[in-house]
Amino acid sequence: MRSNLGSIKSGKDLSNLFQELFKETVQELLQAEMDEHLGYEKHASNSSHFENSRNGKVRKQVKSKYGPTEIEVPRDRDGSFSPQVLPKRRRVMDDIEDHVLSLYSHGMSTRDIENHIKELYGVDMSEATISHITDRIIEHIDQWKSRRLESVYMVVWLDAVVFKVRHEGKVINKAVQIAVGLNNQGRKEVLGMWTCPNESASFWMSVLTNLKSRGVEDVLISSTDNLKGFTDAIRSVFPETKTQICIVHQLRNSLKFVVWKDKKQVADALKKVYDAPDAEIAYRELEAFEAVWSKKYPYIGQSWKANWDNLTTFFEFPMEIRKIIYTTNIIENINRIVRKYTKTKTSFTNDSAMEKAVYLALMQVSRKWTMPQRNWPIMLLQFINIFGQEKCQIKI
Repeated sequence: MRSNLGSIKSGKDLSNLFQELFKETVQELLQAEMDEHLGYEKHASNSSHFENSRNGKVRKQVKSKYGPTEIEVPRDRDGSFSPQVLPKRRRVMDDIEDHVLSLYSHGMSTRDIENHIKELYGVDMSEATISHITDRIIEHIDQWKSRRLESVYMVVWLDAVVFKVRHEGKVINKAVQIAVGLNNQGRKEVLGMWTCPNESASFWMSVLTNLKSRGVEDVLISSTDNLKGFTDAIRSVFPETKTQICIVHQLRNSLKFVVWKDKKQVADALKKVYDAPDAEIAYRELEAFEAVWSKKYPYIGQSWKANWDNLTTFFEFPMEIRKIIYTTNIIENINRIVRKYTKTKTSFTNDSAMEKAVYLALMQVSRKWTMPQRNWPIMLLQFINIFGQEKCQIKI
């Protein structure tokens, strides 16, 4: 069964996805139980050597928190098959879907998952069977990563989260690039995730090209960290995008080389720069900062001036829009939640295991996005006034 991932635009759509994923996983559990019961897999070449065999399926309606779900329970010829995951005459699944999804989203080892299922349901399941079942989500990830997107996004935030992954006998760092968009209905959406050995401007170029190939025609504003070449990569794919470098990233980099006793003073002085009412006053505050600190920390003023055009883009917008674009806090909050879901794993066995855990964590985050951005009617009018109704693709 293939889900229509291109239509995921709301919490209800995500709920439907989880219901489908739940159904498919239960079907896999039942099929795995039947394989073990008979002693061979479906369509095995040596199936004729066994006395018992499959004998069709019976449909069973069960209840879950996503609503009624129809499950096809396999049968065998001699009627001896009694599934443990879905016992006969049991029609209420309690919260089994949450426990099935926990196989993927909490970074548990197959042995831990085996014990988890045994404790909850009394089901004996081999590690090989569990690995086979968890691999089922890969199909959903592939579909989700290639689904069609909106043609325009008002804001796109881009950032990366780094994990440790085993590769050729070594544990190395790998970055999962994440993009989140704000569409013209005021709703946030995770646009995708991409895995690479490390975060780089050249790789972000491929990410942006991927977004364009999936239907994104325009991004009005981007919010990113200050990785060298990042803004150039954005403009090469979306030439008219207003690029904003995250002020918080810039501040962190500035304070990286400041001695502890000076940090509060330096931070307070820089706060006057990005808290200024407009770019002209902000530049005067930066010059005032340099007058005091340039001899001791020349790098700071140089860095702010080198990135000035992209650091001060947010001054072009009203306060409601400024608040959501001057920092990548939205996506960094997502990264923190992703780490919460994966905190039990010191390292992943491979890229696939990492992607499965991150994907399920992202889906859990997205399920909470049931409402448009706060103050969206006001912000929408501001976007239209600045960019125009046609560019925002709004019909009034």
